[in-house]
Amino acid sequence: MGWLKRNLFFVIGVVVALGLLGAAGFYDYASWSHNQAAFAHLTEVYNKLADLTKKKPSPGGGQVDNIAAAREQERQLHQWIDQTRNYFQPIEPIPKPANGPVSSELFAGALHRTIAQLQHEAEAANVVLPPQYDFSFTAHMDRLTFAPGSLEPLSVQLGEVKTISEVLFGSGINALDGIQRVPASPDDASGPQTDYLADQPLTTDLAVLVPYQVTFRAFSPEIAQVLKAFASSQNGFVVKTISVQPAGATATSAAAPNAIDTGMSPPPAPLPGKSGWQTVLNEQLLRVTLTVEVVKLTPRN
Repeated sequence: MGWLKRNLFFVIGVVVALGLLGAAGFYDYASWSHNQAAFAHLTEVYNKLADLTKKKPSPGGGQVDNIAAAREQERQLHQWIDQTRNYFQPIEPIPKPANGPVSSELFAGALHRTIAQLQHEAEAANVVLPPQYDFSFTAHMDRLTFAPGSLEPLSVQLGEVKTISEVLFGSGINALDGIQRVPASPDDASGPQTDYLADQPLTTDLAVLVPYQVTFRAFSPEIAQVLKAFASSQNGFVVKTISVQPAGATATSAAAPNAIDTGMSPPPAPLPGKSGWQTVLNEQLLRVTLTVEVVKLTPRN
């Protein structure tokens, strides 16, 4: 008892210190438990967020709903495509039987009638054609049977060649030197290679782009009319490249974008007249090589 009385303050200090240590330990334990629970909740939220952001499209968060926005944009895109379909009307194949597939006999007859019609239309429009020109179908004119699987694509090409030719005739060109198309049949290997293009159709998510190349002679107003007619057609033509040069020049091997020659010869020296100086413009006949693509929209799902 004597020692306790002499060291009373020391004993009280030790008791208080132990109490404080116990309180600190309890506080640390409680804090640790809270931190563990908070960390577990944070991990859960993070994992959920990571899972959501991996989705395509990401759904967003709060007031941002990326899925709804993506659906609305898709709806607007399809609405725009539907509106533009009036300018991309498909060209009817020749022939187009009401029932059943195209037969060899049916195609052969339609081919001869169509070529004869185009030759007659060219003559009526004063458009000069190469002798006995078959509009890129020379390999098929004398056939009674055709390679398996080729009648449908040939019918489509015949309709497109006819439409392109009539655009040129209606624009008042002076001469058609040739039309080139993509080979659509093994039988095309037997035809003159000047009838064919090495390019292939391009398929995208929205459309199939089928190239044709035409070479013709005309003056600059008629060339402008050709471009205008293709641009305003409801059949969805896109002029890809154009090369223009004087008709007497040697043809280039391939059309190049922006390779446009005005084809205008320098005016002769002005001659004095009653009304003063007069300028005379001497326009040359031009030879045009033009690549045009037929745009075929893919069916909407």
